[in-house]
Amino acid sequence: MTDSEDDDTPQLSSHTLAALQEFYAEQKQHADPGGDDKYNIGIIEENWQLSQFWYSQETALRLAQEVIAAAGEGGRIACVSAPSVYQKLRELHREDFSIYIFEYDKRFAMYGEEFIFYDYNNPLDLPEKIAAHSFDIVIADPPYLSEECLKKTSETIKYLTKGKILLCTGAVMEEQAAQLLDVRMCKFIPEHTRNLANEFRCYVNYDSGLD
Repeated sequence: MTDSEDDDTPQLSSHTLAALQEFYAEQKQHADPGGDDKYNIGIIEENWQLSQFWYSQETALRLAQEVIAAAGEGGRIACVSAPSVYQKLRELHREDFSIYIFEYDKRFAMYGEEFIFYDYNNPLDLPEKIAAHSFDIVIADPPYLSEECLKKTSETIKYLTKGKILLCTGAVMEEQAAQLLDVRMCKFIPEHTRNLANEFRCYVNYDSGLD
């Protein structure tokens, strides 16, 4: 190859090369996260086609603290379509609580036996190891703002909980939430890592610290 031919070979700029290396490193981390990092919110990216919007760190922490207080020492917690709360709970408490993540997105199967595949269209299609009324509290965030989605998710919530419910959904669902689950809107306003078009609120059926 002549010098002129060598000069014509495309070369990446140092900036582009660094960005490419950072991209590959990030992809590798997402593909095989380990240790403490695997519970970081954002380790699994949002998939908007699945209507996924992660909570901000502050909101995830506040909801996790509320769930811990409501569940009590050694309590069992179900996170239904609320993976960022599950991640924060496990980041805070590794062994103290029994926590399951009920989620349609199989990327969360990285959490092993605590992952339960869940499709709200089949609200009671759950494994045998998940007994009825076996969770001290259920925190749920139905993926869609529709009466159908809330109604089906409510079937799951009522099957799982011993009594306590923390529901996170749009303000427009207040009336339906009250009818289906006998929950009331809290003063606390949850926030997401990205701004949502719809006002979002929390609802409970017990005396909550979110008020």
